[in-house]
Amino acid sequence: MTIASPSARDTPYDLGPEQVARFARDGFVHLSGVLDPQVVRDYEPEITEKVIELNTMHLPMEERSTYNKAFLQVGNLWRHSEQVRELVFSSRLARIAAELLGVDGVRLYHDQALYKEPGGGITPWHADQYYWPLSSDRCCTIWLPLQETPLEMGPLSFAAESHHFEFGRDLPISDESEAQLQKALAEQEFAVVTEPFALGDASYHLGWTFHHAGGNVAADPRRVMTVIYIDADMVVAEPVNENQESDLAASFPGLRPGDLAASPLNPVLYRP
Repeated sequence: MTIASPSARDTPYDLGPEQVARFARDGFVHLSGVLDPQVVRDYEPEITEKVIELNTMHLPMEERSTYNKAFLQVGNLWRHSEQVRELVFSSRLARIAAELLGVDGVRLYHDQALYKEPGGGITPWHADQYYWPLSSDRCCTIWLPLQETPLEMGPLSFAAESHHFEFGRDLPISDESEAQLQKALAEQEFAVVTEPFALGDASYHLGWTFHHAGGNVAADPRRVMTVIYIDADMVVAEPVNENQESDLAASFPGLRPGDLAASPLNPVLYRP
């Protein structure tokens, strides 16, 4: 069932040159009104239903690791729901990614729903690209909250300009990454930007931009949908850690280092 008109998902967003420049400078940008609030409201119930159906984390909060306290994480929802596929395949969202990255087109790496439950812990400082076997930095994530997200819900915090900082790129999300990166980023005097999100807002951040999120002290879950976009001409890189080996098998089935990153799971989402 289609729950939002194609124009709501595919009409180009008015992205200004100053926003593109800010993304290049800071490694992230928070955009207002990326989607109409009603469009987000329309898709939220289906995404939430699929998260509940497909989630495999059922331990009580006190028995979970720091990583698992941070959020419930369910990937490739587009393969389980035609409604979610509509949103993930939005050319409006993908075009923003291509314009921010300065590439001719983007393809899908994968999607992820990230739900931080009430009482959920911090998301430790990390850079996403630690997990991805990609040959360049032309990749980014849209972070699209499915409700208004005040500070008490734990929106993302970005270390501005940290995508040029190479320390900590070998650290997975952990207590260690939180401690080491918090210290290192403070020593480098990176400005940490934390803002609430209105319904319909979204942020885009580069794969090497360090980010973090506070715990959710609100009464409701912080429901977020993400899509990772990669340059349509991206090449698979040789994995440098076990997590990249796992991602190579899961996200690029049948591909090997040196191949175009174009398995059946990685369709082009936007190319003019």
